[in-house]
Amino acid sequence: MSVPGYKHSAADRFIRYVQVDTQSDPTSPTQPSTQKQKDLSRVLVEELKEIGITDAELDEFGYVYGTIPATSPKNVPVLCFCSHVDTAPDCSGTGVKPILHMSYDGKDIVLPDDPTIVISAKEHPYLKERIGDDIITASGTTLLGADDKAGVAIIMDLAAYLIQHPEIPHGKIRILFTPDEEIGRGVAKVDMKRLGAEFGYTLDGGERAHLEGETFSADFCVVTFNGISAHPGYAKGKMVNAIKVASAFVELLPLNEWSPEVTEGKEGFVHPVSMEGQLERASVQFIVRDFVTAQLAHHEQRIRELVDKALAKFPGTTAEITVKEQYRNMKEMLDQYPHVMDNAEEAYKRAGMTAQRMSIRGGTDGSRLSFMGLPCPNIFTGEMGIHSKQEYVSVQDMEKAVEVLIHLAQVWEEKAN
Repeated sequence: MSVPGYKHSAADRFIRYVQVDTQSDPTSPTQPSTQKQKDLSRVLVEELKEIGITDAELDEFGYVYGTIPATSPKNVPVLCFCSHVDTAPDCSGTGVKPILHMSYDGKDIVLPDDPTIVISAKEHPYLKERIGDDIITASGTTLLGADDKAGVAIIMDLAAYLIQHPEIPHGKIRILFTPDEEIGRGVAKVDMKRLGAEFGYTLDGGERAHLEGETFSADFCVVTFNGISAHPGYAKGKMVNAIKVASAFVELLPLNEWSPEVTEGKEGFVHPVSMEGQLERASVQFIVRDFVTAQLAHHEQRIRELVDKALAKFPGTTAEITVKEQYRNMKEMLDQYPHVMDNAEEAYKRAGMTAQRMSIRGGTDGSRLSFMGLPCPNIFTGEMGIHSKQEYVSVQDMEKAVEVLIHLAQVWEEKAN
């Protein structure tokens, strides 16, 4: 370890943080989407102040800002380290009971509150690499919240270490904790002027040594079908049920291609995430994903073609299609600033690892931050099995990520004028 004598706080902090319910809500129009996210954010502000970060603050939109002051006289670019406090709507985050499994022995982990929930190395091969580590899981009835409270705990541990060790030379570091990342609104209201950073790194990745500089580009697409209403008792030859039109459209979606359950690697997909409707009006909501931004238009054109096929089966019906941009592949921006990834690779090396450059089949706050003027790749935290009751994290992975950040701050300082 390059931090001899330091007692890491990441695991203890993490265990506290996951017990605070911070689930976000995609149906809410507010920012943050749930006020309970601020319950953890308020805790973080107080803990940052206790560490010695005097300017820690929580704004009305649920963002936490804070500064680790520079210890170097050099003109070092201001860095931002960012993680999100919310947990995914996919699985309950209420009443999380974290369990610490010391010195994991490679056997199946049976979760006590629901013994049918088993975390096995067969289904989670990465566990085989973590034999001997201390593993934290939930109890079987909720997700854990390692996505992304592991990242939050890592940044908090880093802040504590750097404040305690002012002899380590580094530039100004800005801390940013965001709400609503899981519902695609993580940086919608972030104040970039207040943040005042030049380059950033999100802490929201998985396996140790992974360094992610590429994500999907993403759109949100809604197809709305208009039916024809009539009294059901006298509907023959008149009524066209919009729900049936929407259902016929969904039936046209291919089963063996073009969907998340049958794609991998750099393959894009179109994924229906919700469907609602009544007789006169029904809609299907999609997320559209591809690593090549230009391909999104091709996917959306294919949706239009399938809509036309469905409408042809139901004369008199119509449809509207709306598309909203969500985020874009961060690689498009990071390629313009290759030193951001190169500096991270050097930090990994100093921490005893060879960085593995990876692509994310998803997105992070860093995707949008990169296009908001803050080039921002993603660093590992150890979070695995995310959005599920089988979620887990290695304590040693979190501590190794802290070590990477310590080195990373120094690399940027060394290369500054």
